[in-house]
This record gives sequence, C-alpha cells and structure tokens, in this order.
Amino acid sequence: MDCGGLGGYNYGLTRLGADGRTNKGVGRLSTITATDLTSALTGNPEALDVHLMLVERDVLIEGHSVKIHCHCLTVDGNGRVQPHRLAEFMRNAVVDYAIPRSKLAAAKARDAKYNSTEAVAELVERAKRSFTDLAKTGEGGEMLLFLLAERFLKLPQILCKMDLKTDTRLHYHGADGVYAGVMPEGIPKLYWGESKIYKDAGAAIRDCLASLAPFLIEPEHEETDRERDLVLLSDKADLSDATLTDALKKYFDKSSVMSKRVQYCGVTLVGFDAPFYPKDDVKAIAEEIVEASRAELAVWSKRIGERLKSEKLDQMEIELFCIPLPSADGFRAAFLRAMGIKTE
Repeated sequence: MDCGGLGGYNYGLTRLGADGRTNKGVGRLSTITATDLTSALTGNPEALDVHLMLVERDVLIEGHSVKIHCHCLTVDGNGRVQPHRLAEFMRNAVVDYAIPRSKLAAAKARDAKYNSTEAVAELVERAKRSFTDLAKTGEGGEMLLFLLAERFLKLPQILCKMDLKTDTRLHYHGADGVYAGVMPEGIPKLYWGESKIYKDAGAAIRDCLASLAPFLIEPEHEETDRERDLVLLSDKADLSDATLTDALKKYFDKSSVMSKRVQYCGVTLVGFDAPFYPKDDVKAIAEEIVEASRAELAVWSKRIGERLKSEKLDQMEIELFCIPLPSADGFRAAFLRAMGIKTE
C-alpha cells in the first residue's frame, strides 16, 4: 500500500513545543507524511500470519478501482483449523482497537511513572465492556477489519468508534471504522470501513458494498451518512501525537480549504462460510485450503464486480478483504467467548 507523504504543501500549521509555545527551531509543520502515519500503527504485522494465510493480494477487476485481498485460516501442526485462536488473538488487541491512542499513551506514561500496570489494565476492562453481548453482533468483523487495515495495509485507524458508544447493547451509527492514508503526490485519503460476516458470500458482498456506497458517492451536504463521522473527525481524530493530530483535523474542518483535498476511499471485509474446510476430525491440509480459496476467488471477484457496478462504485478506490471461514456463526461465537461475553 503506497502511503507516500503529503509533500510540497505548506498550510501554515505551526509546530508547538511541549510547553504549548511555538518552537521556532522546529519550524512549521507543513506535511503529514507516510512516516507519521506509520508511527501511529499498532501491533506486530507478523502475528497475523499465525492465524491467517494470504491466498492472493491486490487482485484487480477490469473496469474497477478495487483491490481484493484474500486470506484463509491457518492450519496447525495437527491439521486443525482454530478459529478460537484467531478470536483470542483479536481479543488481545482490544485496547488498540477500542481506546483512543492518546488515552492509551497517557495510561502507559502513568504506569511508567508509578511502575505499575494499573492504568492500562483499567483500559483493558473498559475496552472489553464497550462490546455488545448481542449474539448476532458484527463487532468481531469490525475488529478483524481493523487488524487487517492496520497491520496488512498500514492504514492507521484515526477515529475510535467504540469510545463513542453510549450503550453497549447498541452499535455505533456510522462507518465500521475510519482510516487514513496519503497518495504519493501528497493528497490525503480517508478510508471508510465496512464489514459483513454472513453465511452466504453473495449476501455479505451485497450488503457490505451497499453499506459502503453512501460514504463514497453521496453529494456533500449535512444529511449524508458520512456527515456525523466527519464532524467527529474534526474533533476526535487521534494520531496520539498532538501536533500531528491537529494537522490531521484541519482536513475535516469544513471552514478550511484543506477539507476539499481529501479523497474518499473504502476499506472493507467480507467473511462467509466456505465448504472446503474439513469437518469434525478430518485433518486439514493447508495447501488444499489455499488452492480451494484461490479457485473460488474468481467467483467471489465476479460477484464483487457486479455489486460495484450496481452500487455505482466502479471508479472508487476500495481495498476489499475476502475471508472464507469454516463457519460465520462459529467465528462470531468464538469471538464473544474469547471476550468473556455471555450472549442473551
């Protein structure tokens, strides 16, 4: 994923020192670069490989601006596929996903000062409590999208939606995530996230792209689906570093000319049941699962192309993850169990 810096622009943003006063020795902050965004990323990218095997990446569809990335579940030394291990891996990243970066940084600083883990432990519990106990929750898919966006595509999450929820039984209204990138020529990119994990691949693709479409193609006005998130971004976007965060927020301030420079893109995830995972006690063979996924990818890609055309998303830049699963319901149940959530 090319996230080149915002080179060449000087928007008059003054870098401040730690005391809040202008630091003339540092100069004016004129760019947010790929390095700045990389510094905000969380977690070890190689840990993804323990749980997800890459089948194909950057698969193109003629006439569209989508890139498809397909992963399947890994197979352990005993020939078993273990969605529960994937769910536990996701759970261990819950603070990175559900707590704003600046709050986590402050908790780490407090713990370092007092030689403790108390502040971070409190955030772990707060993060876990923000998830719903609804059996049909889609929050597991949203969190898996977060992990793949950050660790595979190197796109940092810039709006922490879980921190905005006022009721754990409800889902946040808006995109399933908001992520940032930059083009080589320096144009900022805002990636609206959507995820769907269903039993049926066609239904997951249909509903995911239908949910994404308004964020990318609706004309700009106050009643668009994305307006609430844009307002929140102008106030709550978070790259942890205060100066960089303030520079980023300028792109979402409607009174700033910089808001006209943002390119809207999509980053999506569709998960669905796949028949090629072995049942019960039959040993899985990793190569066979990869090859079966690769063969089916042509079918999934055709459906994706059809839906992109139907939703008028042909020319919109979209990163789309295809995740064939042994069971969509099983994945959801494993995630809730790993989170210690008892469903009603």
